[in-house]
Amino acid sequence: MWPWEHAIVGYLAYSLFSRLYYRESPTGLAAFAAVFASVLPDLIDKPLAWEFGVFQTGYALGHSVFFAIPLAIGVGLVARAVGRTPAGIAFGIGYLLHLPSDVLDGYLRGGAYHPELMFWPVETVGAHDHGQGFLEQFTRLFSQYQQALLAGDLSTYVWLQLGLATVAAIVWIADGAPVLRECLLGGKRLLTSLRPQRNRSESNGRK
Repeated sequence: MWPWEHAIVGYLAYSLFSRLYYRESPTGLAAFAAVFASVLPDLIDKPLAWEFGVFQTGYALGHSVFFAIPLAIGVGLVARAVGRTPAGIAFGIGYLLHLPSDVLDGYLRGGAYHPELMFWPVETVGAHDHGQGFLEQFTRLFSQYQQALLAGDLSTYVWLQLGLATVAAIVWIADGAPVLRECLLGGKRLLTSLRPQRNRSESNGRK
């Protein structure tokens, strides 16, 4: 599954949870936590496998339930201790959904069912796939995807991707555009705080 697909799934899942449990749209911090956590397994495993050859494939430590569950619990406890429980929950949802999403993706696209993706090091899947560096490998895979889009050769799966992305954009806007919303409010507060200082400086200059 592509990183943006994981991000979409993670955000939509947490947005639904927030609406049902907290009865409100996600905060910027929680939305960021859900999206970041949803791509974190790939940020851990892909570079370590493709760039440094630490793992045989890009499905190892970061994709393992034996690492993911303790990590999600640990982050959740830390977030609760500092008064940021929603962000901790968002992190857990985003991260833990990544694992079964990859298994489902493999089945939908290729008819291959590989639950062992989630059980490293007890079980592993695939052969060595780190013949190229991280950027080279990602560029190669993305170029294949890009060529299919430019050629208009869209499979049913790609249409589903585009539809899901559209739904995510609509939900994000309906949620009040979290993260962007906080950035704009922060910028507004900064400008507001600077304005009195500027006025005082101008008054002192006239004196």
